[in-house]
Amino acid sequence: MTAGQLLARMKKGGLPPALLLLGPEAYQRRRLKEALTASFSEGAITAYDLSQASLAEVLDDARALSLFAAERLIWVVNAEAALPKGRVEDDGDGETAGGSAVPLASYMTDPTPGVTVILEAIRFDFEGDEKRRLDRVRKFYAAIPDVVELRRFAAHEARTEAEALLRHTGVRMDASTLDLLVESLGADMARIAVEMEKLALYAGNRPLGLDELATLVPDARATTVLALVHALGRRDREKSLELLDTLAREGAYLPLVLAFLSTQFRMALVACEAGLKSSAQIQGHFARLGMPVWGSRAEQIQQTVSKFNRSHLKHALELLFEADRGLRDARPDDHIVMERLVLQLTA
Repeated sequence: MTAGQLLARMKKGGLPPALLLLGPEAYQRRRLKEALTASFSEGAITAYDLSQASLAEVLDDARALSLFAAERLIWVVNAEAALPKGRVEDDGDGETAGGSAVPLASYMTDPTPGVTVILEAIRFDFEGDEKRRLDRVRKFYAAIPDVVELRRFAAHEARTEAEALLRHTGVRMDASTLDLLVESLGADMARIAVEMEKLALYAGNRPLGLDELATLVPDARATTVLALVHALGRRDREKSLELLDTLAREGAYLPLVLAFLSTQFRMALVACEAGLKSSAQIQGHFARLGMPVWGSRAEQIQQTVSKFNRSHLKHALELLFEADRGLRDARPDDHIVMERLVLQLTA
């Protein structure tokens, strides 16, 4: 199940005897922990770390009856540490690991009424090489039927959640500035939430724009890079040169600028070749390709398409390639290379 499904289930009343929180996403995990612990008194919550205690100790505590609390919450971190040494990492079939969880299976057949055991397994991700290791953790705890998957937010999901945070915190920010915040923080909702809290304290009732983001957000350079991408997409030479100078003064890593530019122009070329005329069509097209974009990003791509025809977009990608090669020369003047690129793209 997802974190949202568990929260909805909690509102209807009742918690399962055990829950496994699986995955690295910190923002959802924090929300769940706040919601779960809110319904228990401080003395009814016990914490364990399986890198220091054993799973058997946790289960013994879960079986014990309390004289002071009818309902108890046992929160266990580092659940991966309970797996036999080497089994998480190796290429075996995991049967030994699964067999070591017999005490857990026994407890789950007759769990203690009023006790909820939460186990956090956040070390491994759902993608790439870590997926196999995550599957072994899941198999070890197979006796727990209620598993909450804490997957990282996709970009469009982070954008939607960030909008909800804006309403909750009362921060006033236009759509384009919010886009820059989400993109500059890599759609990491835990970081976005922290930065949103800082922005709320700083802003009060004032609206926030790019300048405030550049001042307050640690990834201010990335924010300026994205602003440059959008200015070039509009063929705004004056603003583009101004932003490039800002990046140069701050010592920005200019290959990162090229990476963002390349993405913007490649997506614009795809939209142009597909004959997409509106931001809604662009949004739908990339969603079908498995690359969802939010509405304002689709508008930015549409802006670029409106300023550059197909041949210009192809030429722009050639210019980006030449600039990338220029930055890799033995002793390039990065600022001059990038300034030349800006002049060529806005000609």
